[in-house]
Amino acid sequence: MSPSFPPRKQQIPVIVLAGFLGSGKTTLLNHLLRNRAGNRIGVIVNDFGSIEIDAMTVSGQVGSTVSLGNGCLCCAVDASELDTFLETLTRPAARLDVIVIEASGLAEPQELVRMLLASDNPYIVYGGLLEVVDAAEFDATRLRHPEIDRHLAVADLVVLNKTDRVGSEDQARIRDAIAATGAPAAGEGAGGGAAAVICATYGRIDPELLFDPALRPDGEERSRQLTFEDLLLAERAEDETDGHEHHLHASYESLSFTAAVPMNPRRLMEFLDSRPQGLYRIKGFVDFGVGDRGNKYSLHAVGRFLRFDPQPWTRDEPRLTQLVLIGSGIDPEALHKGLADCRESTAPAPDATQDAAHERSMWGVLRYVQRSDDEA
Repeated sequence: MSPSFPPRKQQIPVIVLAGFLGSGKTTLLNHLLRNRAGNRIGVIVNDFGSIEIDAMTVSGQVGSTVSLGNGCLCCAVDASELDTFLETLTRPAARLDVIVIEASGLAEPQELVRMLLASDNPYIVYGGLLEVVDAAEFDATRLRHPEIDRHLAVADLVVLNKTDRVGSEDQARIRDAIAATGAPAAGEGAGGGAAAVICATYGRIDPELLFDPALRPDGEERSRQLTFEDLLLAERAEDETDGHEHHLHASYESLSFTAAVPMNPRRLMEFLDSRPQGLYRIKGFVDFGVGDRGNKYSLHAVGRFLRFDPQPWTRDEPRLTQLVLIGSGIDPEALHKGLADCRESTAPAPDATQDAAHERSMWGVLRYVQRSDDEA
């Protein structure tokens, strides 16, 4: 008998965090939990390691759910229990914004991704595969575990960790090796090409690269939390008051793009398919106009992972495309021009011919829309 799912408004993104033993994925997860950017995080641990957060250790407690404080929960599971704990974490009472699955150091991340894509739980949506790599032990790991190339080939974002222990030449060589594994990723939502690579020490990456603070009008958190755009505005204000080179986001560049005319679906997909490796994150809403005047499309990209979610425009909401892009070593001016070139040159009047042409041009976008069984 299939489980009964109570109603909830939004799907929860599920991020798979993988990496071989000693790569630093648990350290990275601890960092995300301590710097959660206002999110309530659910953690599923498919391992026998430990999460050292708020002096709480989870070790070998398969089948248990532990509160980590600050609205975060942790479940220690084996693979056969994954759906059971996803059901637990997606209950409205948990009020989670994102779920992170820390895979065993010897697990095949492709299997976890397939399980998520095949899950009957209507309240989750696959949020991408993050692979952590030990820069200092990369060559030795590759010798012991040649399957790492297969893992890197399906990753959406790679964190090259412990870069303080290798020189710039070795870093460049490892990045080239990672790029060489970049066969198109299998599965729904994959963008193809080589995964984006972030260099890090002690697993410290900016949490905003993975998830955004949520708006919580209900329950205890009635005040609006910071959105992704709010964070960027706060950063700019902080720039004017003090030097912040010590901040995690200091090594990242960002740009905002707004368009008051609809975007051309084919040109936007060409832009997204050719996005540079250093562009880690894209978030926002897209107006495709004409046949989709009833819907805006939220765009979510982490590394090469890409997803669109159609959502109805609210009453009197201005029909705008609003995107935020963040990365390292990118050319903001060129990216802004590339997006500007994706705008429709004219605003055709809606009629049957235009609607049919628009539907054909939307095929590339719809490949990255997760459909429910009712829509399939």
